[in-house]
Amino acid sequence: MDVMPQQPPESPQSDHAPPSSDPDDSPPQTSSLPGSEPPPAPDPEASADPPPVSLRTTLRRAAVGAVAAAVLVTGAVVSVPDDEKKVAPPPAPGPVMRALTATNAGAPASLADLTALIGDRQSWVGTHPSDARSWAVLGSAYVEWGRRSADVAYYGRAERALRRSLDVQPGARGNTAAWVGLAALANARHDFVTAKKWGETVRARRPKDWTAYPVLIDAYNGLGQYTAAGRAVESFTALRSGVPALSWTAQWYRNEGRREDALAIAQDAANRATTPAEKTDCLFRLGELAWERGEPEEAVTQYNAALRTDRAHPPSLAGRARALAALGRTDEAQRDYRAALSRRPSPAYMLELGELYESLGLDDDSRGQYTKLRGTLAQESGHGVDESLLLGRFEADHGDASRAVGLLRAEWDRQHHSAAVADALGWALYRSGDSQSALTYARQAADTGGGTALYAYHLGMIEQRLGNHGPARRHLEEALRTNPHFSPLDAPSAQESLDRLGPQEVPPAPEPTPSPKPPQQSQEPSEAPPAQQGAPTAAPAGTTGTTDTPTPPASSAPGSR
Repeated sequence: MDVMPQQPPESPQSDHAPPSSDPDDSPPQTSSLPGSEPPPAPDPEASADPPPVSLRTTLRRAAVGAVAAAVLVTGAVVSVPDDEKKVAPPPAPGPVMRALTATNAGAPASLADLTALIGDRQSWVGTHPSDARSWAVLGSAYVEWGRRSADVAYYGRAERALRRSLDVQPGARGNTAAWVGLAALANARHDFVTAKKWGETVRARRPKDWTAYPVLIDAYNGLGQYTAAGRAVESFTALRSGVPALSWTAQWYRNEGRREDALAIAQDAANRATTPAEKTDCLFRLGELAWERGEPEEAVTQYNAALRTDRAHPPSLAGRARALAALGRTDEAQRDYRAALSRRPSPAYMLELGELYESLGLDDDSRGQYTKLRGTLAQESGHGVDESLLLGRFEADHGDASRAVGLLRAEWDRQHHSAAVADALGWALYRSGDSQSALTYARQAADTGGGTALYAYHLGMIEQRLGNHGPARRHLEEALRTNPHFSPLDAPSAQESLDRLGPQEVPPAPEPTPSPKPPQQSQEPSEAPPAQQGAPTAAPAGTTGTTDTPTPPASSAPGSR
């Protein structure tokens, strides 16, 4: 009998300790988040007999436990059908049931409903420690909470809960929900090799289980395996329909550089979205597409629409800040960045705000922001999160380029061959003085990165240093044409470099060949017909004329090359 081991596949992150040694998995304190408080502390190890509960409470928890055959992965809640137990009539809709409804649709749950689901499952496993499904739900919910709050301490709690689920019921005996949860956890820690192994294990055993495909899509994208990611999107959409399928398809088109297709599908998803969380997510993606097209006004409009649905949505706040800075509204941009960071202290937002400060000449503020960034990245590393990509980008532009090369080469050696890693490694090599080696990685990023302005800029700068002025000019123009405001620091640099290159040199046109003079006609009248006089004779169609009038060279005809 083929029994899968309960340890994760070999991973560089497997030797990280949990965030704490507390036996009760109580969640840490987090910054305030919109519409919710941090989940309450569980007591899953309680060994005393549970206190008596009412019949109504027992029925409600039994129903929730049966329906909650689910995991929350990568911004969406995904489920495994429950075919083992009879389910009591569902209770009246509440935040827990709303989260489970999102679960069964494969849609994002609101943060408040996610909090309620975590609290409910914490309480349940505290008195029912042998419920493998509820442990899987709790662990996967911890992953989602940590991802959306940027509180990576939750990842250790998630791993312990998922391991407990597998201890109670091994994955090979049907507990694939815990395996999917471990794949989601590996993706959140940027360990895409491990995420791929868990996801493919589930797919091999249950190819019709749609919950495996979202984690596989993220893993394949992180590894740069874009063809496999596309096939996973197709499999997911064949098994699920509606807004989640449309959202994944739009993201796939965007990664392929098919921006018009991505826009049409994303707009369709936004029109069909029904829950506030789903609507917010779709409108945010429309804002991102507008930003990448170089349309900051449209981006602000879409981010505003998302924020009307969820006024404290951190990604939309950070996105609007980026677009406002492009429009010169830098005071408002700083306000939005600070609001986003107060709700989600994301290192990516810290880097963007630091670069905005630097572009405005606020050197003390930018240095302070970069110091916070370094501290946050060190803390995340301690919780098993691989932030080598972001740290490498930061070091290449604002720190030690040689260190950036080392970090990013290690990422590449770990099979993380995405366009983002290729671009960052190429840029770090360029900044460290090895432009020839940088060129290969920068070309790969530009070829597979979906037409991103930053990748075109990096390639153009590398080509300029190597003396390839024609390609350099073309790629710098492409970057500014795609998004003239793609970075508060790099967009002005792209324009300055383009100005130094000057306009495209056009080779001088060849000297025109003078037409031969017609032979002089006799002044005497002639009885010959006009065709027999000295004038050139037009050749009949399909024949070759005998005149001396030159014909244009074939190379000058349109489409001749």
